[in-house]
Amino acid sequence: MNTDPVATHPDLQLITLDVNGERYDVVTEPRRTLVDVLRHELRLTGTHVGCEHGICGACTVLVDERPVRACLMFAAQAEGARIRTVESLAEGGGGGGGGGGGELNDLQRAFSEHHALQCGFCTPGFLMLAEGFLAERPEASKEEIREVVASNLCRCTGYQTIVEAIDACATARRGACVTPCIPNSPADKEH
Repeated sequence: MNTDPVATHPDLQLITLDVNGERYDVVTEPRRTLVDVLRHELRLTGTHVGCEHGICGACTVLVDERPVRACLMFAAQAEGARIRTVESLAEGGGGGGGGGGGELNDLQRAFSEHHALQCGFCTPGFLMLAEGFLAERPEASKEEIREVVASNLCRCTGYQTIVEAIDACATARRGACVTPCIPNSPADKEH
């Protein structure tokens, strides 16, 4: 008797996902969203489900270092890509499983220090949006940051503290660079 779930259930497929530096083999339906697989199959519950229409940004993750709404992407579409969730931000916290446990990274600390979170529901999406944006635009101005964060919804903070936290983190990261911060440059890996 064949016990292979993919063979016995033709509506299922086996996909391999690279999440937070760990490889996961997942048997799932082709129509399953990335956010559902992350939360329910991989138990990475830091990625939140809000509107399920790509409007709120609570489910933002990085796919190949670019912010993506995980509720709008099928998990199968992410096969072969590098996925990062909010759990990847904590330093020394590992990346998979339940994540967390490590020290907060500089962006997370900036959010805490600038009171850029209240209820916390939208925070993982903002963190991943900011992480991807700052990697691409380390020299971003406050106005550019303000424009980017407007793509995510928050009902508590009024956005100002989020902008201030991201700007403070960007400023600190620029100050920490001995050479100009160019994303993905060999010099960037030394810092």
